[in-house]
Amino acid sequence: MSDPHVVVYPPDEDGTRRVRVDGEILGRARGLNDVIEFLRRAGWLDEEEWPPIEWRGGGPEVWTH
Repeated sequence: MSDPHVVVYPPDEDGTRRVRVDGEILGRARGLNDVIEFLRRAGWLDEEEWPPIEWRGGGPEVWTH
């Protein structure tokens, strides 16, 4: 079984980034802590268990456009 496809999209006009797993939007993140919380709620409690994350429009340090 392959890893789920996790995508964090580029920041939008209000500085949030959509977080999607396998085509389902988990929410809009305002920072890295929100991304971590979405993954935790999806069942990945430990960073070592996280699937690969595709960061579009900049990595985890980019929250404005």
